[in-house]
Amino acid sequence: MPMNFRKFLSAATIMSGALLCSYANFASADCSRGSLDSNYCDVDNDLVADSPIDESKWKNPSTLVFTYTPVEDPAVYKDAFADFQAYLSKATGKKVIYYTVQSNSAEIEAMRSGRLHIAGFSTGPTGFAVNLAGAVPIAVKGGPDGFQGYNLVVITRKNSGIKSLADLKGKKVAHTSPSSNSGNLAPRALLPDQGIVPDQDYEVSFSGKHDQSILGVVSGDYDAAPVASDVLERMIGRGVVNADDIEILYRSPKFPTSSFAYAHDLHPDLVHKIVGAFHTYRFPPEMQKAFKGADRFYPITYKADWGVIRAIAGATGTSYDRKGLTAMAEKEAAKKKK
Repeated sequence: MPMNFRKFLSAATIMSGALLCSYANFASADCSRGSLDSNYCDVDNDLVADSPIDESKWKNPSTLVFTYTPVEDPAVYKDAFADFQAYLSKATGKKVIYYTVQSNSAEIEAMRSGRLHIAGFSTGPTGFAVNLAGAVPIAVKGGPDGFQGYNLVVITRKNSGIKSLADLKGKKVAHTSPSSNSGNLAPRALLPDQGIVPDQDYEVSFSGKHDQSILGVVSGDYDAAPVASDVLERMIGRGVVNADDIEILYRSPKFPTSSFAYAHDLHPDLVHKIVGAFHTYRFPPEMQKAFKGADRFYPITYKADWGVIRAIAGATGTSYDRKGLTAMAEKEAAKKKK
């Protein structure tokens, strides 16, 4: 994957501070930045922050701070990444420590403030990390044939007479639940470009779960359903449904899982070593087990591989800006109180 480590562009120093406090009220010199925060520039239009033009802004710390998207038991992934941390340390000549974060918003603020240098961000929060924290995604967990992820697939019964998405007009289609990505949000964002609009062109009926949608299509309760490809594959693999009874009408681009990114203002020579470590490392067996069979960090770019996620965010009213990040932080806080 081509990496331009010396983008001679202007950017201001990232200001530290708590997430919900006001951000620094000054911007970098006038430059093209797209949807990025005013602290960053994106002259080459790759949708991520450029390296600062001022070499004095390049960071080359003796200790690299690394973390992975927050989970219920952070110790699980801290242990899972131990071997990679040792590999990264050898590749960069730096000490590498694991920094436990308690929320996605806290992780983003840690990189924005300069306390975090390398991180794994969840799929949705990646957009906030790019726009507000200067994160530059370079990899996703995967294998030799591609990155780990899943697709939205729209299925119908074989011999149902439905041959294309256009045939769904006037039909009863099962969505899973209002908050589901592939079961509701993604089809509402992606299917209109395919000429079919949920609720307008077909009747939406919520099934509750992906497996219920699939079983409902096979039994004839629903004419079709948008579901997650990995759920469908598991049900076929377990013999719950027969692949010969199902026809796929549409398959979306793959939705990536968590991204791995470095802070935009790291020294270009250090970035080169970090990227090299990610792209040459191979997961040991215990790490493969922890990450569902993935055996490597698969190279990606935010512009190309997060396009479908940005499209869904835009269609569902999610903005990767300060207001959107504050809303995400409030949701995370409310969830913890339950």
